[in-house]
Formats: sequence, C-alpha cells, structure tokens
Amino acid sequence: MPEPEVLSLVEFEDTPPGHRSGFVAVVGKPNVGKSTLMNALLGEKVAIVSKKPQTTRTQIRGILTRPDAQIVFVDTPGIHKPRHRLGQAMVQAAIQSIPDADVVLFVVDSTEAPDAGDRHIARLVRERGEDRPVILALNKMDRLRPDQVKAHTEAHWALAPTPEGGAPPEPWDWMMISATQIVNLDKLVDRIVAHLPEGPRYYPPDQITDQGERDIAAESIREQALRHLRQEVPHAVAVVIEEHEERSATLDYIAATIVVEKDSQKGILIGKGGRTLRQIGADARHEIERILGKQVYLELQVKVRKNWREDERELRRLGYASEQ
Repeated sequence: MPEPEVLSLVEFEDTPPGHRSGFVAVVGKPNVGKSTLMNALLGEKVAIVSKKPQTTRTQIRGILTRPDAQIVFVDTPGIHKPRHRLGQAMVQAAIQSIPDADVVLFVVDSTEAPDAGDRHIARLVRERGEDRPVILALNKMDRLRPDQVKAHTEAHWALAPTPEGGAPPEPWDWMMISATQIVNLDKLVDRIVAHLPEGPRYYPPDQITDQGERDIAAESIREQALRHLRQEVPHAVAVVIEEHEERSATLDYIAATIVVEKDSQKGILIGKGGRTLRQIGADARHEIERILGKQVYLELQVKVRKNWREDERELRRLGYASEQ
C-alpha cells in the first residue's frame, strides 16, 4: 500500500537490523469477524463491531508495533453482492486493498462450509493479489464442532489455488483462530511477520490507528445506531461531524448530524419523546469519552437525505466515494 504521505520515516528512531514492516489487507465476507480480529490483534478497539452485516464501510488502519516489526492492518468492508452505490463503493474499497497489500489475511468462518461468496473472494485474491503471500484465517474455531473440523478445514483449504485441494501451496498459508477467545493470535502475528518484507516503521511506535478524532466520533455514533435500531434502518444511517471543539483541557464539544434516507426512518431513530436518539447519544458519548480520555458534550440532530446511498454526490460528501 502507498506509504502515508504525512509521515516522514526519518522522524522515527532507528529500527534494528532485520526489522520487518508492511500492510496487511484483512478481507472476507461480511460477519466473519474481520473487525473483531483486528481489534483483538491490537488489544484496543479501533474498528466498530456489530452483529449486523456490512458494519465496516471504509478501509480502517490498525497499527501493531513490536521491537522486530510493524504491521499495518487494513480492515475492509465485507465483500458481498452490492444492492446500491454505497455497497459498490464498499466492495471496491475492499478489492482495492488486495493489490496494495504486502500480505493478504483472508478471514473465513470455520463453522460454515465455504460458499459461493468465499469462492468469489478466493478468486479475487488469486487474481488481484498475484504472487502476494496469503494467510487463510479460519476464525471462530471455538464454535466449530469436533465432527466438522476435518470436512470444513479441507473445504476451506480447497479455496487456495490448487485444483485438488489439500494443503495450500506457497504463497498461501493457513491457521485456525478464535478472535473472541484470543486463540492462536500470537502465532498468527508471527506468521504474518514472517511474510513481511524488511523495512522501517511507517508510524510512531505508540500509534494504533490513523483515524482522526472526528472519524472516531462519527463511527462511535454509528455503532450505537447499529445497536439500537432494527431491520433496514441502521444500514440507512450515516454520521457527519459538523463541529468538534476543545472547550477546555478536560471537555470537548461535538455536534453531529445523523443522516437517514426516509422520514419514517427519522421518526424511528428519534423514538417516542426522543428516547431512542437520547440513548444512542448517551452510549456514544461514553464510548467517545473512553477513547479520547476526556469529557464530551455531544449534540445530535437527524436529517433526511433522500436515497443518499444511491447519490454519488452524497457518497462523496459523506466520505464513502472518492472525488472524481
């Protein structure tokens, strides 16, 4: 992936001989645990998580630094069959991460046999990744029944570029893991580092993400909307930070707009007497305060942008599509 433009590698302390660094694209279907895995690997919450599919909408970087290596994980939206322009932009963001990566971490749900979606992603990885190392992470092993282990493992091995299945050939590798139970994650990191090229650090050792405070606040609000809303409504939600002002050393003021597509969705989001919106705001404020380490005064409003998920201009304004 391109080196971060705002950083100068010479600003960091000298790295030891043999130090490895690089970008790892985390790809897979929706709800296989990509964001949960990245958070677990970092030991900090960087990406929002939800049981609802298509929670991640853009590439999110998480940075893991240890004495011998720096890994920049790129969490990507789940690759799926898009139903609107937002979905197309999400899938494109995930696909673009593959050729830019030094290593591809292909995450699958080991409790399910691979389906057409997994096979489609495997083809994308083979075609777009060319000769890049690929690690197939069979997640959720803690929920895999003993009688499923052999069949599911062999079926997922067959996703690798070999017509007869079996153990994945070079440059493919594999490992069974559990992101929620922190099983085999240290081994997974070692395996990733072994595939990275030698190089310097791209980020300071204590930095764990390149997200700004506005991005963190917006995603925290959207996460709570996903938690408190049902059916299609949360997928029609976007968040814009209108203002973020440091009022004092211990207090920030944040004004945000929650965007929906329909008047009916606005009513559901606000709730009877404003109850739902207040709950979303209170829970989001607690999360933002935890991350920023200071008090936050959070002010929310709701606006309707008709069919914004199909509007190219709105997608660009909301940061989901690049400028032409």
